[in-house]
Amino acid sequence: MNSEYSEVFVWIWLPEETMPVVAGKLTSLGRAYNFNYGKSYLQRDNAIAIYDAELPLRPGLIPLLTGLSIPGCLRDAAPDAWGRRVILNKRFGHKGTGVDPAALGELTYFIESGSDRIGALDFQLSPTQYEPRQPTGASLEELAEATERVEKGIPLTEELAQALQHGTSIGGARPKAVVQNDTQKFIAKFSASSDLYSVVKAEFIAMRLAAIAGLNVAPVSLQSVAGKDVLLVERFDRTATYKGWQRKSIVSALTILELDEMMARYASYEILTEHIRTKFKDAPTTLRELFSRLVFNILVGNTDDHARNHAAYWDGQMLSLTPAYDVCPQSRHGQIASQAMLIIGNDRSSRIGTCLEAAHNFLISEEEAMQIVENQIVCIVENWPMVCDEASLSEVDRNLLWGNQILNPFVFDGLESANLQDIANTTNRKQ
Repeated sequence: MNSEYSEVFVWIWLPEETMPVVAGKLTSLGRAYNFNYGKSYLQRDNAIAIYDAELPLRPGLIPLLTGLSIPGCLRDAAPDAWGRRVILNKRFGHKGTGVDPAALGELTYFIESGSDRIGALDFQLSPTQYEPRQPTGASLEELAEATERVEKGIPLTEELAQALQHGTSIGGARPKAVVQNDTQKFIAKFSASSDLYSVVKAEFIAMRLAAIAGLNVAPVSLQSVAGKDVLLVERFDRTATYKGWQRKSIVSALTILELDEMMARYASYEILTEHIRTKFKDAPTTLRELFSRLVFNILVGNTDDHARNHAAYWDGQMLSLTPAYDVCPQSRHGQIASQAMLIIGNDRSSRIGTCLEAAHNFLISEEEAMQIVENQIVCIVENWPMVCDEASLSEVDRNLLWGNQILNPFVFDGLESANLQDIANTTNRKQ
């Protein structure tokens, strides 16, 4: 691991503020990264903990939670796979495709990624002067060209590198960038050269169906740019005001569960529900929403429901669930599938029966759970043609998705409910 940085300063947008203040310093100590708050921040009347379960407001170096090498609430603001590919491309050009992302230290990724990152944090080399790494105002066409060059391992021009850098701090593995107008900010998701079907349109369809089904999801729209599909996802961590942009603090479920990427396979809905009951606002409503999202993910074949794809706002006192995002049907081979997170015990099987078995952890009766399932199935079946038309999805892709990712027969395996079985048996005749 190579990093020219031994320390960086963490800046934070406090609630309802439009300018950041320095919160403290993150220091590299061998393979670990430790944080301490600045004295001036601790003396502020409106100071909040970045996330009190990890970084409570107190002086001195704060010990890491067991098993972690960096505070999860700070790692949440770092670039993921896609952003790291862009940074490696900028650093190494053609050689970047063969470079291990671990060759650069976390502090390098913090400093060389864009400033408009998810949540309310940014990272600077100075504790007194904030200098944002600003976007260049590139068009979607230019951003699409830049993402294509990164995918192919072609070095970016300086202009394209600057254009794409703004989105490097946004999480996820697929090509994306950040765009905005005067009152809204969006994450733009681009199709990838390796896509075997229209993944961008599939995500649009799943997100639209989720919204119609009554789930709280980020608004989405589709655009065609240079003959390629682009999904625009409205950001829910930004608010435009006459004074400027406000930012909302966010922590991932991975952080709430006190895990990192190496331990992500242990992430569990069952354990997450325990945290919701004690640390979230309006726990019953939150639990019902999370259960509904779990059911919907299974019905539409989104097995990529890992703990970074769930998040919560943090207001300094309590957590509250953010809108759903990254709901995208995944490629599937054969009938059996598993969710990224455990559902109950060691069972992560993508079956409605597993959801029903776990319903009590969400404070939902079996009758209520079955009603949620029935309503979602009916919603998907009735609105599938309309939403596919909205997306101009080809007949080939409709046939590929329906009955495979969307309402795969395996999800109904082992159901004892006659009513659900009847619904399940009729879905594949709805095309």
